[in-house]
Amino acid sequence: MSAAVGLFDRRPSSASARGLADGRGRDAVAAVDRATIGAEGPRPLLTIAPGVVSLSWPDAARKERAAERQQEAARKSASALGRYWAEYVGDPAEPEPTRTVTEWSRKSRSRMTRRLAELDYTPLLRMGLRLPMTTLTYPGDWLTVAPTGKAVKEHLKIWRKRFERAWGFPPIGIWKLEFQKRGAPHIHFWGPEPEGLAGELRKLTQRRYRPAVGDGLPYRQWLSVVWADIVAHPDPEERRRHLLAGTAVDYREGERMRDPRRLAVYFTKHGTYSAKEYQHVVPEQWAEPGRGPGRFWGYWGLSPATAGVELDPAAAVWAGRILRRYARSQGVTQQRTVRRVRGGVPIPTDRVMGLAGAQLVTGPERVRYRTVRRRVTRLAENRGFLCVNNGPGLASALARALDPDRAAVAPADRAWGAIGTTPPRETETETETEHQGRGAYD
Repeated sequence: MSAAVGLFDRRPSSASARGLADGRGRDAVAAVDRATIGAEGPRPLLTIAPGVVSLSWPDAARKERAAERQQEAARKSASALGRYWAEYVGDPAEPEPTRTVTEWSRKSRSRMTRRLAELDYTPLLRMGLRLPMTTLTYPGDWLTVAPTGKAVKEHLKIWRKRFERAWGFPPIGIWKLEFQKRGAPHIHFWGPEPEGLAGELRKLTQRRYRPAVGDGLPYRQWLSVVWADIVAHPDPEERRRHLLAGTAVDYREGERMRDPRRLAVYFTKHGTYSAKEYQHVVPEQWAEPGRGPGRFWGYWGLSPATAGVELDPAAAVWAGRILRRYARSQGVTQQRTVRRVRGGVPIPTDRVMGLAGAQLVTGPERVRYRTVRRRVTRLAENRGFLCVNNGPGLASALARALDPDRAAVAPADRAWGAIGTTPPRETETETETEHQGRGAYD
């Protein structure tokens, strides 16, 4: 990413060097900075990641003012808390949650797509292990063991600790929360499959070895036994069924993750079709304040690898236009539900007689909803991101397109010259033989 960033012409951060070289004072230089370069206001920023190329216009001064207002509000809140403590000698009661989560929002999906394409998967690939898709589900009577979203997250936290204890390294990968038709939650985890048997490393390194649940089993069997022990349904029959069908390890789904874009799109579209949209709808049992699912996705042991460069505003506009046209050429579409109304068209009548005739002028309206596919517009206002297979490669091509010295000359410009320029006149040089020959015929 750093090499791709170095191909762009950075926006001049200050006119101090030019002003001091011309002999102007620092006040004049500061005035030039504010007037021409723009010390405040949006500054175009191009961000490059393994699977993302984004263009944004952050306003640092606005963020600073917002931070100052937030700091002032926090100071006033602390003063109010101090007055309450001095008057009533006790902490105020914590406010009860009032907001509810009903489904996985589109904004969260967009953030997940971008973040997964920005991550550096080198720590995961260095392990040299297979990367299947692991699924953790709940028994039929799931409300008994998962009454709230916090209970599910607590189970996931315990499973993460047991994984590290059994195999000697923490789980590294991506997890995502979904829901089945019956409303039960289940978790998808894309990460490494440990080799060998559980607890072998701990048995060799610890002097006082204490066997744990699942020790001595391979990964798939260990997963079923440990997950059933973590959920711990009180009904023996439900626990027996959960032990047999509570987990799954799919190698075919895991092999699809070949590059950052495929990984991000798979997790985003996993259940986003009309037939599986129910997987992102929170069940009614959790649709109460304080019982929601919390976060729908996350990652462990990975960090984003991004690099950014500030561009000149004119170059940023051209960059946004190029990226927008590139996205349009990919032919990406989006499934939407539109409203269609049939009827309501005036009926031609020769004569309208009374109220009964007036009713015939307009036919009855029938409202229907149909699913259509529309072309997606990216970077409509020169702001947004593109999820690509090779972010540095696209950024390098974009840098060549923005550089006038490296840009290819159009065929029309090669033939007729650039627009606004006068083509050079051709000069004829006559040789002595040509002059003598022409004079003989004249």
